[in-house]
This record gives sequence, structure tokens and C-alpha cells, in this order.
Amino acid sequence: MCKSSMKTMDGPVVQRVSKCFVKASHSTQESNQICHLTPWDLAMLSAHYIQKGLLYKKPETLVDEHDFIGNLLEKLKHSLSLTLSHFYPLCGRLVTHKTKDPPFYAVSIDCTTNSGVRFIHATLDMTISDILSPVDVPPIVQSLFDHDRALNHDGHTMPLLSIQVTELVDGVFIGCSMNHSLGDGTAYWNFFNTWSEIFRAQAQGHEHDVPISHPPIHNRWFPNGCVPPINLPFNHHDEFISRYEAPMMRERIFHFSAESIAKLKAKANSECNTTKISSFQSLSALVWRCITRARRLARDQKTSCKLSTNNRTRMDPPLAQEYFGNSIHTLNAGTATSGELLENGLGWAAWKLHMAVINHNDRVVLGWVREWLKSPLIYQLGRYFDPYCVMMGSSPRFNMYGNEFGMGKAIAVRSGYANKFDGKVTSYPGHEGGGSVDLEVCLSPGVMAALESDQEFMDSVSVSNVL
Repeated sequence: MCKSSMKTMDGPVVQRVSKCFVKASHSTQESNQICHLTPWDLAMLSAHYIQKGLLYKKPETLVDEHDFIGNLLEKLKHSLSLTLSHFYPLCGRLVTHKTKDPPFYAVSIDCTTNSGVRFIHATLDMTISDILSPVDVPPIVQSLFDHDRALNHDGHTMPLLSIQVTELVDGVFIGCSMNHSLGDGTAYWNFFNTWSEIFRAQAQGHEHDVPISHPPIHNRWFPNGCVPPINLPFNHHDEFISRYEAPMMRERIFHFSAESIAKLKAKANSECNTTKISSFQSLSALVWRCITRARRLARDQKTSCKLSTNNRTRMDPPLAQEYFGNSIHTLNAGTATSGELLENGLGWAAWKLHMAVINHNDRVVLGWVREWLKSPLIYQLGRYFDPYCVMMGSSPRFNMYGNEFGMGKAIAVRSGYANKFDGKVTSYPGHEGGGSVDLEVCLSPGVMAALESDQEFMDSVSVSNVL
């Protein structure tokens, strides 16, 4: 048992009530090994953990709240243990192997330890409305996650996965922090979905050997001729690890209904006399244009729109969606001067994004990997993104609201401090589904205020009916 608090500037604080470690319910010969990291994985060593979580309403007919949370925690831990037997790398720790003669430096996952994942029970004297009603995402949300500001390289000594279950006055928040060097968003949500699937099966009386819909594939992909482990051109981690502190920003969720997005798509395609531009490309083009206008840049200032792209289906042969690891690329989808972007229409910007996505194929993916192997690059958050770019991360295609833990459908998705900077836009499916999208936008206060007054942008924003 432990009792500690996470401080905020003022108001209620998150009180940590207890913590423990949950291990995989059983191990196999496959799980008792060293797992080598790919170029995609290694490139993430200086980035933050993935931090995403779901907010649930407490059941309205509670007889005893203490019994409710106690039973919930035990069921979560038991189903998590079963889930970790499938996702066994999450129970390991990162390990570095290095020698001076010959020079050798490699980072891998030691799965033999089954050190387990951290599981925290916390409380917060706030309501769901306190979290969701403010215009901006309140800073307290960052305290709903463990591993605040942790870099993936910290996984040498810190758990590769940490779950924090925070009890609110009328709700429960389940926040998950997963090491990004182990997997990307697709891998993260497959873990979360599987945990929920096993929890539901357990509630129906299936205690052990629960069949799962999408078993993870742990056979990591390396290009032909690349024999792991990969030897990095470093002598010490100080050469490629840098701590990043985000600037002062506002963070706000904007909701776009399926109808609003359909209008954007129709407009973009009509302007280009085509039917090929997707809904998300149209929405991304709107965001790129409107944030650029809000920044009030010089007409000749170059701007860019980057998209976080899943490589799995673009490879030949394709990787399965169940591939557990990183297989993403930050696609520089559009580059234009501020003048070009704003003097042309929505369709012009959307078409640039469409063509970049279409041209991102197996040849491009393999080309990036081979160039990386010649000159390994570890992403540095403070230097990787320029102040004139818009970065679209995550995906509204991820199954977020299908995760139920005995409390019905979640009412909101929120994220922690991790991997945010001025111009970062994170996309989630809207609560009502049907093609609706929520965008979590991070901008400097002045630019956010200008975006809130941008008619083109706000005309497309819809009212959310979550509360």
C-alpha cells in the first residue's frame, strides 16, 4: 500500500492509494527470450511513452461504492494478468548490450524477467463534468497517467507498461502508459481491446484460456540482409537521449460530426473534380489551412502538414494489423508557403495530402528503413518538428470506445503530457461513432485564440453531446 499525491497548481490533487505489479499469468518458451528492436522501434527511444485513457461513468445503482471499486480493481488485475500472457514483452525491461572491442551498442527487450507492469489505484475529488466541461482540457488530466514525461529509454529501469485507475466522484478513468519503443498506436489499441475482451469473457464465467480475436504477432520485421540486434553508432545513451519540455500551450478538443466531415469531403473533391480525396484528408487539410492562418505567418513562410501513417498495409507482402511493434512513418504529406496554402482552396491542400498518402508504398517504406540503417536517427521531440508544421497523430479508426470494463461505453478519451508540442493534433473517433471525429489540438495561447475566431474552422466544428 502507498499513499501519495500528485500536485497541481491549485484545486484537488490525485491521491495515489496503492500500487502493485501485475505479471503475466503464465509464461511460454516464446516469452522467455530477448526481443530485438527494429529501426522503427529504435527511432522512438528518445520519445515519450504513449499515454491514452478512457473515462467511464460509475454505475448509477451502486449499493456500496467501496465494494464496487474493490471488485473492479481485482477484475482489472486478473484480466490484465491473462492479457499479458499474450503481450508478454510488456512485462520485460529494456536492456543495452555494449562492448568496446569491437564497438557494439544494441538495445533490446529482455522478456525473460517477467518483471511485470505497474498497476496504480488513485482517487481524485472531481466529477466527470469537472474534467469534460471546461473549454480547454484541464491540466489535472496529465495526473491521471503514470510515467509523466518518461522517455522510452527509461524503460531500462521503469516498467514498460503502467496502468493507473483513478476513481472520481462519479466516474472512473483508466489511463495506460505504454513504452513507444515496444509498439505504435495500432499495437497499443490491440492490447487495450484484448484486455477489454478478456475482462468481458471473465465476467461471463470464462476464467482461463480465454480465446481472443486478434492475437498479437511478436515476430518483429527486419529487412532482408539485416541480422538483429542492430548495432547503433553510439557509446553512451547521452549521445541520443534528450529531455523535452513542452512550451506553454492550450489544449482543446474540437468535435466534428459525420455530417460536417461529409461536407468537407464533398467540397474538397468538388474543387478538384475528383472522388478520391478521403474524409480524413479533407479534415486534415482544413486543420492545416486554419492553423496556418491563425499563426499569421509571412506569405513566403514555408509550412508543412505531417501525417502519422501505418506502414502495415503498404508493405509487400503486408504486415498483419496484429503485428506488435512499431510500423509507422511520419509522412511529410504537404509542403507549401503560407500564401499558396491560403490563396488556394481546401481541395488544393487536400489533394496534396491525398497524393502523398497514395505514393507512400512499399518502395518508400523500404527506402526509409535502408537509409536509417546506414545512418540511424533517434527522433528528438524538441528538434524534429518545426514551428510552422501541423502534425496529425493517432487515428479515428482505432477502436477506442469498444473497450468496456463492466461500466458500459466510455464517455471520453483523453491523453497525458506525452509527445505534445505546438501544432500537434491528435485524432480520435467521436463518441457517437458513425464517422464523427474528435481532434485534440495543442497550440500556443495566442494561436488557439485566433483559431477559435477562424470562421472557416469554426463553421465545421460541431457541438458534442457527451455531457
